[in-house]
Amino acid sequence: MKAIGHTKACELSAENALVELEVSPPKPGPRDLLVEVRGVSVNPVDVKVRALMEPEGAHRILGYDAAGIVKDVGSEVTLFSPGDEVFYAGDLTRAGTNAELHLVDERIAGRKPSSLGFAEAAGMPLTSITAWEMLFDSFKLEEGEGKGDALLVIGGAGGVGSIMIQLAKKLTNLTVIATASRPETNAWVEKMGADHVVNHRKPLNEELAALGIAPRYVASLTNTEDHFAAIIELIKPFGRIALIDDPSSLDIKPLKLKALTVGWEFMFTRSMFQTEDMNVQHKLLNRVADLIDDGTLQSTVNKHGGPMNIDNLRRAHEFQESGSAIGKTVLDGFGQA
Repeated sequence: MKAIGHTKACELSAENALVELEVSPPKPGPRDLLVEVRGVSVNPVDVKVRALMEPEGAHRILGYDAAGIVKDVGSEVTLFSPGDEVFYAGDLTRAGTNAELHLVDERIAGRKPSSLGFAEAAGMPLTSITAWEMLFDSFKLEEGEGKGDALLVIGGAGGVGSIMIQLAKKLTNLTVIATASRPETNAWVEKMGADHVVNHRKPLNEELAALGIAPRYVASLTNTEDHFAAIIELIKPFGRIALIDDPSSLDIKPLKLKALTVGWEFMFTRSMFQTEDMNVQHKLLNRVADLIDDGTLQSTVNKHGGPMNIDNLRRAHEFQESGSAIGKTVLDGFGQA
């Protein structure tokens, strides 16, 4: 089968940054779905893995988000059958989704939203899981809670920020403040439902002071190191901070005076460690599909890069690395148009 991956960790400018592969079709294990991939999306993790992680063997197939059709199932599968349409965010420890066929554990896959095409559906899983787990695991919120409190989303126009704004507005009573710095990103986060927009190119503590709002929750999705001192100043006592990026270091001693809690969200943790509650991601994605199909949530896809091939995938990686991406970028599967 066709696939695209890399043979060495390298910058996108390297000649072999992305290579076409011809590999044997995978065979499902007991809990696996064998999926014909019809759509994928490109996330920051895709470009980080390509640039920083050496393949364990001769090559690594890249890609995580996907949507497609179940072609075969493992001997212990109970949640899906051949012919079902699914979407999911994959597993960092397994071969990626930039392939004609892909294996995924049924416990981290959900039914594809019927109102979305395959490529557009592929833009939703990774960011939805990340945002959901930040809100309800990291922040310890319950649905319907948050009245009188606020959430600051730093990097609101990115993929995670775009869906986090929506989930917070639709499933909690939080006031949502998003950061953006350009007219087009300001307009995007307002479209996603943000109550207020502030400029992350200015000191965030001053921006929040001007609003007169001290958030109890801060989702730091980018440039945490640059904003950390301001976050500590602007957040309420006993507040919670969650981040997804990789700052080189953080001094957490200043958190003590406000009794703050800080934590990382990593949506691959459950699949990486085969946790007992892996299937919560299956349930979560089914819930997201329902919310999309009933119109509660809107697609965060903002760019369609065409069918899967080296040139289109390279452009998608380049756009992701540019720092100017808004929402999600998706591609069709091999041979799909």
